[in-house]
Amino acid sequence: MPTFGLSGTTIPYLKKGDKVAITCPAKKLPIPMTDAVNLLTSWGLDVVLGDTVNASYHQFAGDDAFRAADMQHFIDDDDVKAIIAARGGYGTIRMIDMVDFSRLQTNPKWIVGFSDITLLHSHIISNYNLPCIHGQMPLNIPDASAYSLETLRKTLFGEELSYKIDANRQNRIGDSSGILIGGNLSLLLAISGSVSDMDYSDKILFIEDVGEYLYAADRMLRALKRAGKLKNLAGLVVGGFTDMKDNDIPFGQTLPELIMDVVADYSYPVCFDFPAGHIPNNCSLVLGKTINLSVQTNGVGISY
Repeated sequence: MPTFGLSGTTIPYLKKGDKVAITCPAKKLPIPMTDAVNLLTSWGLDVVLGDTVNASYHQFAGDDAFRAADMQHFIDDDDVKAIIAARGGYGTIRMIDMVDFSRLQTNPKWIVGFSDITLLHSHIISNYNLPCIHGQMPLNIPDASAYSLETLRKTLFGEELSYKIDANRQNRIGDSSGILIGGNLSLLLAISGSVSDMDYSDKILFIEDVGEYLYAADRMLRALKRAGKLKNLAGLVVGGFTDMKDNDIPFGQTLPELIMDVVADYSYPVCFDFPAGHIPNNCSLVLGKTINLSVQTNGVGISY
């Protein structure tokens, strides 16, 4: 069974023998892709590596035009059924406007990644109404949990995907459904007002981040609120906010406290501690597809 984008466009799920590509749209790789190739091959997939996998230009996997050309090659190759970003870091925003994504309208394929890849996901959802996969990337495979990798396999091959997680006393109770959007909070703010920005109304927003100061997370969320992005959400799912930092003079609120302060004016359900983001147990989510979110006192359920 294919999955449907916002406009009804379908993306075929993978089957054994399909070709998948690994490319680097952002930061250069510090290690070979051996673990990723072995894992994807064990799933029965034919793996092709982009030129960017072995490229280096300052901190990037080749200069901007080189990285854009690598992405373009795989978008235009109808034999490639999924494009997997090898890693995030920084750099996708420098090359995305050099890429013509229009081939996805007639030959849609999965775009997989997270962190800096939030920019690609948002751009594709907003402009082409196609779902994308927020999940583990090749660089992270050596440290990834077996469960998170299995959720990626299940997602790519179209197997049933649902989650049950423990309750959190700071959750806001409620049931809702809506199209899931989001990703890395810093990137969501970076694309706000651009051609890659999304309509947040009636959506369930997922957010995660890494290495930010508490005040910066507060500032980013309040900027989204002032832009009207948080007002009409159907729900909020908060993933991993790892390695958060504080100043010498403490900010005065924990991350859940500052988030709940920002969304205090609204009534939609809020879920904390969903296992996705810059964590070993980075479970896969299909962005651009409708989910059912149930936040109750005895736990949280997410299903497609």
